[in-house]
Amino acid sequence: MTTTKETRAFQTEVKQLLDLMIHSLYSNKEIFLRELISNASDAADKLRFEATTDDALFEGDSDLHVLIDINKENRTITIRDNGIGMNRDEVVANIGTIARSGTREFFGQLSGDKAKDAHLIGQFGVGFYSSFLVAEKVTLTTRRAGVGSEHGVHWESKGDGEYELETVEKATRGTEITLHLREDADEFLDDWRIKSVIHKYADHIPFPIRMQGKAEAPAEGEEATPAEIETINQASALWTRPKSELSDEEYNNFYKHIGHDFEDPLARLHQRLEGKYEYTLLLYLPKRAPFDLWQAESKHGVKLYVRRVFIMEANEELLPRYLRFVRGVMDTNDLPLNVSREILQQSPAMDAMKKGATKRILGLLEEMAGNSDEGNSDYATFWEEFGNCLKEGVIEDFSNRNQIAKLLRFSTTTSDEQFVSLSDYIGRMVEGQDTIYYITAESLAAAKHSPHLEVFRKKGVEVILLHDRIDEWLVGHLTEFEGKKLQSIAKGKLDLSGIGGDAEEEKSEREEKARAVEPAVEKIRAALGEKVKEVRVTDRLTESPACLVSDQFDMTANMERILRQAGQNIPESKPILEINPDHELVKRLAAMETQESIDDYASILFDQAILAEGALPDDPAGFVRKINALLTR
Repeated sequence: MTTTKETRAFQTEVKQLLDLMIHSLYSNKEIFLRELISNASDAADKLRFEATTDDALFEGDSDLHVLIDINKENRTITIRDNGIGMNRDEVVANIGTIARSGTREFFGQLSGDKAKDAHLIGQFGVGFYSSFLVAEKVTLTTRRAGVGSEHGVHWESKGDGEYELETVEKATRGTEITLHLREDADEFLDDWRIKSVIHKYADHIPFPIRMQGKAEAPAEGEEATPAEIETINQASALWTRPKSELSDEEYNNFYKHIGHDFEDPLARLHQRLEGKYEYTLLLYLPKRAPFDLWQAESKHGVKLYVRRVFIMEANEELLPRYLRFVRGVMDTNDLPLNVSREILQQSPAMDAMKKGATKRILGLLEEMAGNSDEGNSDYATFWEEFGNCLKEGVIEDFSNRNQIAKLLRFSTTTSDEQFVSLSDYIGRMVEGQDTIYYITAESLAAAKHSPHLEVFRKKGVEVILLHDRIDEWLVGHLTEFEGKKLQSIAKGKLDLSGIGGDAEEEKSEREEKARAVEPAVEKIRAALGEKVKEVRVTDRLTESPACLVSDQFDMTANMERILRQAGQNIPESKPILEINPDHELVKRLAAMETQESIDDYASILFDQAILAEGALPDDPAGFVRKINALLTR
């Protein structure tokens, strides 16, 4: 056998993570055991799954387990598993590098605040690297199932930026990790301490976790007896146990294991469903959004088990993508063990499970929302972290659109709590109002100060303020709620004459004012030419001289900005300029005769309207010159 030994440098991000982790997670050292046992359990899961189609991978040993050995004399802890193991390339990929999307964003969010960074680091997944919380040196020996003993791999590092890699003989499959403990980690040389951590974090692991006992010295003349091996955990899938037998602590510790989280979950759902298809759900809602929630490649999510054999996780066949924040397990007997993604896509059982799980998650959210108190609730916490995911659901999930729409929460012009449901809004409609009004903008501040709101404030009509990018797509799919039409206050013609006044009287007054400023309309139209689709008198304004609106079926200005920033080519559309017939500038323009003054005033009105939308005029410097000239005059 040719032995190849080499020294390699850690990827830069690994060195950063090791340094940050050791300094931020010093008070959570015990999680190293949780992470290493979790990895060992995953390795056993993977072997059991692959062996369903290739029994030879068991190599004559199907007793999958994890073994922990404490050596007080050498001050080491060894964790062994007989799972799938790794080859040389896998060791380099899984331990020498952080091969996951969002790494840069993760490090960008670290603040230097140890408490906050600890949460982020746990969320990112410390995994194998947590070994260095307690160890000054770590060695790993592994061999992948199904290959010869000469293909073992030995890895060793002190966590100082480099690691050694060597091909070695390893008779058995699986992975063995030995931690050479730091001086301040002596507590983990005590059996009771290790057992307490395992009971806390790994009681539910569906494989035996065994501990090597110490052999007693034989009496004179007697043969030594082998040390006993003790099974520490229950070794049963937690989700298969009755709810009445499980404590909140057991539920929460299981969540921390599968979610790699330091905090308790916000809510949980544990149900066994029976009918045409039988399956068990144990699902959790986290308190915080993971840093990679918006990364398309993020893999955290729900795990699928078939007869308690792990199959796969984070697959859109298990839950719709807008529920990707949910953590937990789904277990069924109604799928084959060798299930593939293609089988999942065509399986009536999987379709029923997905629909059933989705309904029950939305039901849990409805229950949380019903218990909310002016935004001070678990649902308010959920909405702050995951509200935009539910907006995706309105867009993607037609069958559940109405149920999801009831869960949406918004800021409005008359509510300080910024936690208003559409049902709340309808309940507060003024007399004569039969439409849900909204405005979209780049930010909450821009929405709050939009000139389009002026007439709504005057009439006491509440307007929903939409300021997230996804809101433009949301209102494209949510066009009505409980029989009430949703309407943008910045699109099409607006008629509020039936609200808070005599409709016929208001209509007559509006027509009279329009006739009075018709000269201004004609002059502005001529001055602006091709810049605008139309110039007309507005019903929207009470204080501002002018505003821009989109035609009924055109994109809003905000949507155009979003698409341009994303590098999209969009069809050219021209805005409509609406002018306030009561404003002094409009009246003055109506009386002007000098074409130069008319052109300047019209241009200023147009550019001011653009600025009020949160955008910049085509010629900002020219706008400033015209304003200065006007002030000078």
